[in-house]
Amino acid sequence: MEELRGMNERVRKLRKQSVETTPHIFMERAIYMTQAYKKYEGSVSIPELRALSMKEIFENKTITIEDGELIVGDKGAGPQSTPTFPELCCHTIEDMHVMNDRDLICFKVSDEDLKIQEEEIIPFWEKRSIRKKIIESMTDEWRRCYEAGVFTEFMEQRGPGHTVGSEKLYVKGFLDYQKDIQDAIAKLDYLNDEKAMSKREQLNAMSIMCDAIMILGKRYAALAREMAEKETDPVRKEELLQIAHNCDVVPAHKPETFWQAIQMYWFVHLGVTTELNPWDAYSPGRLDQHLNPFYVHDCEEGILDHDKALELLECLWVKFNNQPAPPKVGITLKESSTYTDFANINTGGITPDGKDGVNEVSYLILDCMDEMKLLQPSSNVQISRKTPQKFLKRACEISRKGWGQPAFYNTEAIIQELLNAGKTIQDARMGGTSGCVETGAFGREAYILQGYFNLPKILELTMFDGYDHVSKQQLGLHTGKAEDFKTYEEFFEAYKKQVEYFADIKVEGSNKITQIFAKYMPAPFLSILTDDCISRGLDYNAGGARYNTNYLQGVGIGTITDSLSSIKYNVFDKHKFTLPEIADACLHNFEGNELMLNLVLNKTPKYGNDDDYADDIMQDVFNHYQQTITGRDNMKNGKWGINMLPTTCHVYFGEVMLASANGRRAHKPTSEGISPEKGADVNGPTAVAKSCSKMDHLRTGGTLLNQKFTPSVVAGEAGLDHMADFVRTYFNMDGHHVQFNVIDRQTLINAQNNPQEYRDLIVRVAGYSDHFRNLSKELQDEIIDRTEQDFE
Repeated sequence: MEELRGMNERVRKLRKQSVETTPHIFMERAIYMTQAYKKYEGSVSIPELRALSMKEIFENKTITIEDGELIVGDKGAGPQSTPTFPELCCHTIEDMHVMNDRDLICFKVSDEDLKIQEEEIIPFWEKRSIRKKIIESMTDEWRRCYEAGVFTEFMEQRGPGHTVGSEKLYVKGFLDYQKDIQDAIAKLDYLNDEKAMSKREQLNAMSIMCDAIMILGKRYAALAREMAEKETDPVRKEELLQIAHNCDVVPAHKPETFWQAIQMYWFVHLGVTTELNPWDAYSPGRLDQHLNPFYVHDCEEGILDHDKALELLECLWVKFNNQPAPPKVGITLKESSTYTDFANINTGGITPDGKDGVNEVSYLILDCMDEMKLLQPSSNVQISRKTPQKFLKRACEISRKGWGQPAFYNTEAIIQELLNAGKTIQDARMGGTSGCVETGAFGREAYILQGYFNLPKILELTMFDGYDHVSKQQLGLHTGKAEDFKTYEEFFEAYKKQVEYFADIKVEGSNKITQIFAKYMPAPFLSILTDDCISRGLDYNAGGARYNTNYLQGVGIGTITDSLSSIKYNVFDKHKFTLPEIADACLHNFEGNELMLNLVLNKTPKYGNDDDYADDIMQDVFNHYQQTITGRDNMKNGKWGINMLPTTCHVYFGEVMLASANGRRAHKPTSEGISPEKGADVNGPTAVAKSCSKMDHLRTGGTLLNQKFTPSVVAGEAGLDHMADFVRTYFNMDGHHVQFNVIDRQTLINAQNNPQEYRDLIVRVAGYSDHFRNLSKELQDEIIDRTEQDFE
């Protein structure tokens, strides 16, 4: 049974309902989307069609207010009810059965759902979905690389993200946005601007979307009043009337109170995540800084106190947890196998004028995440040089409880990353992280993750002249057989040519996908909320945002570093064996090569130990990857960049690989994030921090570092000080991010063997936390095998 948590009976009941309800499919969105397309397609522009479709959904979808709720609204109808997006990915009947039947990350599908999918949804969407357009537009080379696991593609089943709210949400209502839109329409120059008509269509669509979200608010206001009329409990009756009043104010008008500010954000969250299913769910940005003025004002007015504010936040946390990530299948599931939809709340950092950003609401949010212990939302703390030690230690205190939140981010690094990418200092200070670890200018940037790039797999292909022994085909360039390379430098040059070849294939494909979304799948609601889409008359998916960035995520830096270190050290420096010999050992999973396996595992320099021999190789790999991708033009007057994170893709990437030259066995996971290979980091956490800091984080859009401690290592006041000092030290070396698993190996083994006895066990996976029981055995094993660090 799930542990009862929450500050009072109301929250405990709502939380219990959230965690015990089985995720299930909600077909109404797909039904009304289909009806709207049949009604309007061909008679209006595509942006207007998208907006009218959303209006149809918000006018007709089933809405509910659960018993005791203070924040209202769901993507579906009630907790764990998730819509499908057939215009993006039209699931087959087989897909629906798989989602219903699979043991992990399942979504229950009723017979009626299957009938609707088969008779209404598939006939209309099967041949017109974005997924079909993407696959048909790709080259044969792209398809083969994608299917072989050289790279993945985020947009194959989901819409573009990241999407993060800014202060705008709290100072304007949608009537104000609608006026801005009408003013922009009035300024269109049909005499000199050849795009004036298309801009008008985009702006009209945005205006329709303002109507759509306001209709949703009015419907919830009416429902709350209807429920209040029937309510016999005077306390709940008054709450329902207040909810109705809140929905009269927001989203049409700007919020006036703390309660309304939270409700305003939540309506916007529903709007963004119902319009499309973006990687990742819409995040509230600097929530503490956005809410603090309302908190201070309402406390002064006597309409709010600490406990009431905490209760409202805990109700918001439940709403986040009620919205599972949209169902995924195939490779898209493998690259991100979780219910978590990556709404990520930034707390702390600095203010827009450069002062310490920690306030009273910051501590409220820490208390909320500590009390609720929910998978969603993902919560982080931004730690700047101005952050009070009290705040950092409170965050460490929560983290050492062992469920993976909060994550820790370096404010100064984030700001410098944004400045390096061309943002103004004002926009950089108002930015932060979303999703796992990705940096962006909140409310002003479309920073789209395009997929994962399998660096160790490309090294493997280099060893075999571009031939893939797993998929049995020539995937890469002919750069030479193992016996052809006389020096390490020659071999590394061949590897670099392969990286550049696959990067070209990946970027070309992703640029096509950008154009497909710009043409067929605009996001007028999200465009309203993102500077400067209205003033430009351009959609978010077509370059309307002030900044437009595409990111490609490098995976397996620890695995490839140690593999190259093994080749350089053992083959070319020490001549212990030849490159053909180690290639053959990798091909045969080191069977019969125990001596070689021992050498590469235990007698070779490894990344993560502050050893320049290995760390210099890491820098070479990183620098080449960064230079290969960063600065390329995308299709939205923006640039490409990189970040270093895997979600769960390091498990999938390992599945499609032979053994590696560092002793990693065939089909086992690669290293995750920028963390060292499992078991390779033997010199303690400080050595790990020093090795990782040799990567230039400031030339990325985010890096992910996992650290694992046993509870005894961080126990007591001394342990808390050690954790806080570690964070400060790593951030002083320009590290971007660090997160902790505080749990002992035996507990994880017990949980793997007896999952029913550890149903509440939550661990940090990558840039998110998840129930250990919801992870695949391969991922569980990978977490179990991560090095347990000690400060001694």
